[in-house]
Amino acid sequence: MANDIRVLLVEDELIVGEAIRALLEETDGIVVIDDAGTAEAAVRKARTLKPDVILVDLLLPDKPGIHVIETIMDEDPTARILVLTAFSDDSRVAAAFQAGALGYVLKTQASEELVQAIQTAYRGLSALHPSIATKLVRQLKRPIEAPAEEALLTEPEERVLMGIARGLSNQEIADELGLSLSTVRTHVSKILSKLHLDNRTQAALHALRKGIVDLAQVRVAHVEASTAYQDDDVQ
Repeated sequence: MANDIRVLLVEDELIVGEAIRALLEETDGIVVIDDAGTAEAAVRKARTLKPDVILVDLLLPDKPGIHVIETIMDEDPTARILVLTAFSDDSRVAAAFQAGALGYVLKTQASEELVQAIQTAYRGLSALHPSIATKLVRQLKRPIEAPAEEALLTEPEERVLMGIARGLSNQEIADELGLSLSTVRTHVSKILSKLHLDNRTQAALHALRKGIVDLAQVRVAHVEASTAYQDDDVQ
């Protein structure tokens, strides 16, 4: 169907891949347009097929899944990528989001949660299970090397950043703050530039790290976002 969410599945284990494909093809509104068993094939097919959402396993036979995420995001910063893996250690979770993934789904989670994560990522929002969010915040609290100097955000920009971290779309932020959509888009661009960030996911992580929003707000926002989806603009 024309309005179906087109998914590229990157999974090297044949049995697992077939099971995921069968699950998604039974779901109204989602269609698996192709699959890839290697990092090289994943990057090539993402480039040519332009899927709406890309599901990426972290362990691939030729290169790590993180490499796939970084390469695709370098070529197309608007790509919507979900990690689908059996591993949930703190460092892998943080690395995936730093690379640009919008969500992180464990293969042990319920099938309904995978479907909700795909729908949420399709909207350009982060899909975070509470257990993964906790691991992410724990990793973010660890000492890191000093980043490049950041310019101060204006008060309107900080309010927009709070909306991003809460999982709101540009239109939802505009409605909540009484701004035009074009103004919100401008604020988002300036936020990313000032903070030396590449995408909305990294902006949300920055807001968590700086205490601009807390984990409870992020959890509530993403639970609400997973209940419905629609096509939306993504910075």
